[in-house]
Amino acid sequence: MKTIQETAETFGVSTRTLRYYEEIGLLTPVRSSGNQRMYSKQDETRLKLIFRGKKYGFSLEEIREMVLLFDEDRTGKKQLERTIEYGEARVQEIEASIQEFQALKEEMEHLLTGFKQKLKEEQ
Repeated sequence: MKTIQETAETFGVSTRTLRYYEEIGLLTPVRSSGNQRMYSKQDETRLKLIFRGKKYGFSLEEIREMVLLFDEDRTGKKQLERTIEYGEARVQEIEASIQEFQALKEEMEHLLTGFKQKLKEEQ
């Protein structure tokens, strides 16, 4: 078991972040006899899942739903189904962003070509 400070240092986040995750139901640390939050290996596993989900662009609400689904169904089937659903939607969002960035890149390249040509003509 680790204290909130130790856990925050392990994951490179603030203690406020851990308290917030507790407030929204992502974490449920136990309390010591001195009422100090204590984080278990299970809490650390959840934090890894939370940060992985954030890395892939999932909202905290989506992450919360996926984590809670595992608590409801220990087989993990519901969690996997929801993760696939969210993952496929995220892939589509990324594809759309890539297309937007590609169009922006092409437009910028066209503008730069025009600017360079104009500069040559003025010399």
